[in-house]
Amino acid sequence: MKARMKNPLFVFPDVLTALQTADKATEASGLPEVTKKLVHLRASQINGCSFCVDMHSRELREANQSPERIAAVAAWRDTSYFDDAERAALALTEAATRIADQSDAVPDEIWDAAAQCFDEKALAALVVSIALINAFNRVNVPVRQPVRMLRAA
Repeated sequence: MKARMKNPLFVFPDVLTALQTADKATEASGLPEVTKKLVHLRASQINGCSFCVDMHSRELREANQSPERIAAVAAWRDTSYFDDAERAALALTEAATRIADQSDAVPDEIWDAAAQCFDEKALAALVVSIALINAFNRVNVPVRQPVRMLRAA
């Protein structure tokens, strides 16, 4: 696949810096880094962002996550690879990523399950992380950002 244009985040590097700063701000939240990467992978799968699917799969491998677990993210409901907190985070990710797909975008049961698993700070970080990965996906997908191309820049 060939990119349609230079990635907009390189056209406006201050935007990239702002997104990265927002992501870094969530690091001391108590949200486990692996959970955050699982969320990034799942939203990227839903949004069809090949660049981010590749990147977050690699990050999970670097975090010593098994290939089976990484491969199962797309079918997380049907596997035993994920604990209750990860399942709640993945459910919230799907709902918040697909907000136009139903009238009650994030039903109470999905929100309540996440709120039971994460304290306020970690839950806030989860919501911000979901928003940020969706922003990255929505920049990469329209320009057809090729896998790994950004790493060479």
